[in-house]
Amino acid sequence: MSIKNIVLLLAMASVMQGCVLTKIVSVPMRLGAAVVSIVPVVGNTAHDGIDEAAEVVDDVPI
Repeated sequence: MSIKNIVLLLAMASVMQGCVLTKIVSVPMRLGAAVVSIVPVVGNTAHDGIDEAAEVVDDVPI
């Protein structure tokens, strides 16, 4: 494998890394929000708050 191919591979990995990192954080948040939404009275409010936080994490430009 030439140096050019290695540099290209590393560049592609670094560009894709941000999306993967935010998904690693936001997916468990969304699953937790789904579980919390089962709780009567406060469940939907907590779900909405956690979901909004997960959307902010998804928008982080890493």
